[in-house]
Amino acid sequence: MVRTQRCCARTTPIVVTAIASVPALVLAHHSFAMYDQTKVVTLTGVVRQFVAQANHAELHFILLTPDRKGLAKNEKGEYDSWGVEMAGAAAVAEQGITGTTFGAGTVFSVKLNPTRDGTHFGSRTGAIAKCPVDPATKKPKLPEANLHCDSVQGHTLLGGTTF
Repeated sequence: MVRTQRCCARTTPIVVTAIASVPALVLAHHSFAMYDQTKVVTLTGVVRQFVAQANHAELHFILLTPDRKGLAKNEKGEYDSWGVEMAGAAAVAEQGITGTTFGAGTVFSVKLNPTRDGTHFGSRTGAIAKCPVDPATKKPKLPEANLHCDSVQGHTLLGGTTF
């Protein structure tokens, strides 16, 4: 019995140190330091792709123009593409955010913390407002100029209760 206590007494500090370092490694891997959490940007766009990943699901989209009459382009004449990072695929699926509910062509608005380096990517904050689809035309009902999907009658909020 004394021998077991000596063994455990010697290994306990090593085990405790190893266990204590795991949360730091996990937090470092899943850090949001790349996002400017002092800024919140609200964007409205059209889904290009939903990427379901275990750690962070992503929505890739093209911005709508401020007048909401077309797709925005950058200074190079290319579509103004953005991405938004969210929780893991299983977690966002529980919120109704999946590849089926956000298939290509879905119009939505999202609030995000943009990257610090200015790349067109961000971390979602709060709910996503999904624009409704007109049943007669099967086309999304778009918000008025400079407004977002939360202003469109019949919109859906996913991942939260307020936009």
